[in-house]
Amino acid sequence: MLTFSQIYTGGSIDGARLINMGQADIAVNWGGGLHHAKKIEASGFCYVNDIVLGALELLKYHNRVLYIDIDVHHGDGVEEAFYLTNRVMTLSFHRYGDFFPGTGSIGDIGEDDGRNYAMNVPLKKGIDDENYTNIFKTVKKLLTKLNN
Repeated sequence: MLTFSQIYTGGSIDGARLINMGQADIAVNWGGGLHHAKKIEASGFCYVNDIVLGALELLKYHNRVLYIDIDVHHGDGVEEAFYLTNRVMTLSFHRYGDFFPGTGSIGDIGEDDGRNYAMNVPLKKGIDDENYTNIFKTVKKLLTKLNN
């Protein structure tokens, strides 16, 4: 487990480093994305939160990072890590209700400097592709409008 955690975490950190150094415009870590791990505990089969470490690497060279999570589960570990800062905006599209991890209410928007930098799009079970696409486009328009 330790070796696996080191490999997927290293992939995310190295991808962020390549972007920071201008050696890549896009980096994908197919083995990463373990978004439930917290600073003090493993959660949901996630032992190390490679996304948080990758974002911290990006923040060495960039003022802000936007993290978009389209996994069926709420990206609770990433949101928790950046809940109090405006340097990372977390945007999570996820099934909500009686579903692991049970977090990610639309009202969870961040606190202190991070207020309005956490955005959750809780979805009901059974959403189809067309409705998902429409919701995604609506949120994109909203964020674009807020950014201008």
